[in-house]
Formats: sequence, C-alpha cells, structure tokens
Amino acid sequence: MREDVESLDIKDVTANWVNAEVLARQINDRIKALADLSDTPLFFGRLDYLHSPGADRAEGAEGERFYIGRRHVHDHDGDPMVIDWRAPVSQPFYRASKKDPMDVGLRRRFGYTRGDITAYEDEHLSDPAEAAATSKLLQQEIERPRVGPMRDIVATIQPEQDEIVRSGLGGTVCVQGGPGTGKTAVGLHRVAYLLYAHRERLARTGTLVIGPNKSFLHYIEQVLPALGELTVKQATVDDLVAAGLEVRGTDDAPAAVLKGDARMAEVLRRAVHSHVTMPAEPVMVVRGLRRWRVPAYEIEEIVRELLDRGIRYGAAREALPQRIAHAVLVQMERSGEAPDDRVQDAVARNPAVKAAVKAIWPPVDPAKLVLRLLTDADFLAVHADGILDEDEQKTILWAKPVRSVKSAKWSSADAVLIDEATDLVERTHSLGHVVLDEAQDLSPMQYRAVGRRCSTGSATVLGDLAQGTTPWATRSWDEALAHLGKSDGVIEELTAGFRVPTDVITYASRLLPHIAPGLTPVASVRENPGFFDLREISGTAEVVAACEELLRHEGSTGLIAADARVPALARALTEAGIPYLAPGEETTAETRLTLVPASLAKGLEYDYVVLDEPQAVVDGEPDERTGLRRLYVALTRAVSGLIVTHTAPLPAALAG
Repeated sequence: MREDVESLDIKDVTANWVNAEVLARQINDRIKALADLSDTPLFFGRLDYLHSPGADRAEGAEGERFYIGRRHVHDHDGDPMVIDWRAPVSQPFYRASKKDPMDVGLRRRFGYTRGDITAYEDEHLSDPAEAAATSKLLQQEIERPRVGPMRDIVATIQPEQDEIVRSGLGGTVCVQGGPGTGKTAVGLHRVAYLLYAHRERLARTGTLVIGPNKSFLHYIEQVLPALGELTVKQATVDDLVAAGLEVRGTDDAPAAVLKGDARMAEVLRRAVHSHVTMPAEPVMVVRGLRRWRVPAYEIEEIVRELLDRGIRYGAAREALPQRIAHAVLVQMERSGEAPDDRVQDAVARNPAVKAAVKAIWPPVDPAKLVLRLLTDADFLAVHADGILDEDEQKTILWAKPVRSVKSAKWSSADAVLIDEATDLVERTHSLGHVVLDEAQDLSPMQYRAVGRRCSTGSATVLGDLAQGTTPWATRSWDEALAHLGKSDGVIEELTAGFRVPTDVITYASRLLPHIAPGLTPVASVRENPGFFDLREISGTAEVVAACEELLRHEGSTGLIAADARVPALARALTEAGIPYLAPGEETTAETRLTLVPASLAKGLEYDYVVLDEPQAVVDGEPDERTGLRRLYVALTRAVSGLIVTHTAPLPAALAG
C-alpha cells in the first residue's frame, strides 16, 4: 500500500504549483501514516461470524471471516485483508461474550513477540458446551513490560472502555478513572475513533490533546501515529494561553488560587466594558454640501443595545460605526435620497464617525488591562466590588509597580487571565474535539480557557479526583464540566485496574479516605499480584542498591522522589556509575532507569519503581492533603513491582 502511494505521478493531474504542493504534502502524510512498525503486527484478532454482517440471517446463510488490526489493509485488487479496529464490524471483538455472542461463532486472539506471531487462542462464543474463561493472551498483553513511550491498547480494549471509545462526536464525556484504569489510553483511542468516523468534519475543525506537561505529552505522542493518525495536535494549557507571552513569574498558592477562581471572569468582564463611555455630543457627518446630525441620545440607544446583546467587545466596536452610518442613511432616505451599501460603508469610515467610535468604544489591549488590574488597587477595587473582598484584592495585587507589559513577570495564572480578557474582546477559535487529560489539576479559569477551544465542538475529559495535586484541584466533575461549558457532559467511571498490581494498589488505597472520600478504590484485574516491599533504610546508598536490584529485571525502572531530594539522588546514581534519564526521555536497552521528581510523575508508568522517602513527598506540597495526593500518584506508577524506602517515619495515613 505504501509503495502504491510512493509510485503516484502527480505531474499531469495538478493545475498549478499550489495544487501540486498541497497534493504532494497529502501524499507525504499518507506515506508517513503507512510506515512499518517493526514490533507491531498488522493484525491481532480474528472474528468468524455465523452470518454475513448486515445480511438476512436466513437458515443456511454463510458467515464471514474478518481479521482485525490497527489499520485497514487491502491487497493489490483493493480487497480488504485486515479490518480497522474502529470499523463497526470489528466491535464484537471487544464486546462479544458468552452471554451476548453478537452472532460471532469464533473469536481468535493472536500472540506476538517482537512482531512475530507466537501463539493464538480461540473462544467459541456461540458454543454452549464451552465455558467462559479468562484470556491468557489478553492477560499477557496487559502485563507486558513497559519500555519506551506509551503504546496503543487496541488489542486489549475492554467492553467498558470500548463503550467510551465509540461514544459519539456530539457529546462530551468525562472519565473518572483511578491509577492504571487506562483512562488516558481510552481518551486517545476515542480521538482515533472519532477521526475514523467523522474524518471530513474533524479535518475542517481540528482536534487537540491537552496534557499536564511536556514530559507527559512526549510519553504519549506515539500512540496516535501508531494508529495512522498524524494530524492531532498536542499542547499544555500554558501553551494555549501563553501564545506570544513570556511566562517568567510564579504565584504563591493563595494568589494562584484566587487568580484561578471563576469569579475573576466577572471582574475581567466589568473591566473590559468599563472602557465604553456614553456619548455626550452628537455626531455630525459632512457629505458634499449636506450635513447629517445623529443626536447623542440616539447614539446612546445604539451603544446600550450593543451592550445588551452581550457580543464580544471587539465585534461590538466594529458594529458601532455601521450602526451610526445606518442612522445617517435613514435620514438620507427620509430626505429623498437613495443611498446604497457603498454609501453606508463610506459614512462608517467618515472621520467624524471614526472619532466618535474611538471616544465611545476605544480599543482594549487584554494584557494592558490585566496589568492594570494587578497593579492599580483603585481600578481593581471598582471592578471587583462585591466579588472579591479587600483581603482577596490585596492577595492578587502585585507588590511592585511594573513599567510595561513586556517587563512584567507574568505567571501561568496571569496568562489565563489575559486569555479570558482576549476572548472578551475577540472570540477564541473553536476546534471540533479536545481531549483534556489530568483534568483534575485545572483551576476553574483554566477550564474556561479549554472550554473556549471547544465551544462549538465536544470534549473528552480525563482525570482522577484522588490525584489532584494543586491547591485549586477539582472538587467534583459536575463543577468542572460547568466551568468547561459542558454541563450536559456524561460522567463515566473506570474502576478496573490494568496497570497497577494488586498489592501495590491495595497499599496506595489506604490514602483514599484522606484524599478523596467516596471514590471507589481501583480493583486490579492483573493475575500477577506484583512485587511490593517496604524498607526502612539508613541512607542514600540503599536507595541506589534498590534501583540496581530492580534493574536486574526486564523492563523500565523509575526512581521517584520529592523534588528537593532529586539532586542528591542524581549525584548518588552518578557516583555509582548508573546512567539515568529525565522524565519523558525514551528508555533504551542500555539506560532503563528514569529519575523522576514527584511533581512530574503524574501520567507516567514504569515496570518497577523505587519510591524514596514518602514523607518528603508529602512535605514538598503546600498542605497535607495535596501532599498525600502527590504521594498517591507516586505510589501508583509501577506496573510490576514497587520498593518504598524511607528513613523518616511514614505518613500516618499509610498506617494500617
């Protein structure tokens, strides 16, 4: 298939060089999408239907056989050899069961080792004599060692996951999932499915995956290309809101919480519209030998009507000269003239009209507006009156004056405020679908920023309330969806754990009553209980020894520690001659250890983990609850085994 595309000659089918460039780019993208993956088979399953799908199921009608794979594959005649996993005919591979065989006589799973077929396993779903059994190949695939970036899960999608993956484009879905439940994979595969089912629409409107940090995005970036999807963009929230703005400052927790509070949206709305001034004088338009006078009261009516409509500040400002010009045209028509649209446009550009618009509805620079709110106590007091009290206003005011927007040390929270102000002036472009991962860490204002990017589209929101590690972490998904502008979104919960071993998740779940009471603990479905060891040690050398011990196993190893302890551990590893990577860097056969600051551990996974000094992880956060949530994240990164090392006493919440 790739060679067929490479052999295409476009010299005689393009009208001009622009068409040639576009077509050449499309061909290159198609070639990239058809790239070989050496350790990834073209198919992983087979379905033998009792009857042809969609045909009349009359007695004696022949069934059909389909091979299911990551990509659609056809032969030289165009006949399908492998069916895309997203096709409707493939759905029973994930959902059929002994109770509901979905007209499938046989489901076959293929096992592979480094791309070579090594085993297969059959289930005769419509045979009452065969008892239902757990798939050994499925279990092996789930428990396969994690080396390198995140991979697709098309061979192991579970029925409850498949239901979310195949949910329609029109609705927003929020997935609450504990560690290892596959929520990130479900979100990415939902994007792949939507691109398959609604390709033309999403090609026009665009799709975006939003992650918590660059390391996380690097970790997941190969999943969609492996499924042939190359057009999905990835970004962090900071990337979205800080376009063209240099973020150099940081806020203390109280200021960041207040700046992220949804009440700031109303403060900004008031501040933006405070620039509108009601006219005190009429507008006199001179055309030729005649003068046309629009009285101040009539202009005021126009201004108030535009304000009441609630349209963007910039759009209203553009409409105002046309509305004034229309008032002039009405007078012209009453006097017997017959002006047309060209006359109205000319009147709208008249110097007197332009001067009036500048005075009544001046342009607003969003960054300058936010800077004034944060540095001018009187300006803030006027527009925050009844919204923020005096202490709250003092909390967000900058201590030192700033000369200009460029010299200001903007924080991430400030950038979100500027983004909100920018949207009040000019509508933000909306995409067709947005995936928001690790959403529990977003502030209400950040949710609003993301919601603007899918105001006319839909979203997939992924997260775990128990893993909220910011002072402004999400309290409930209903509240989050409301800030996102998707109050009608459906909330789904994944509770089956496919990544974290039983012994590890059981230990980590001791923290749930303290960090997220009411959440259902994750139940591991892994047959292997995993390796778990709690070690009281005397020094850093024993942490290094634990890493060496785990590196004797196949797969990746992560050393997770409080951010403040990372430099000392880095020196210890270097002195011991153990090479290590930073989060997001790809493991190799020679370097399989990653040194991970606890603040960057979220969303990552390793076959084996050494967790250093749990109490230090807790102490590294502004408050105990946030610290315990950070610890919960760190405890649940292991796929096969976990060693917890500590010199200080363990947090009381882990006792039991």
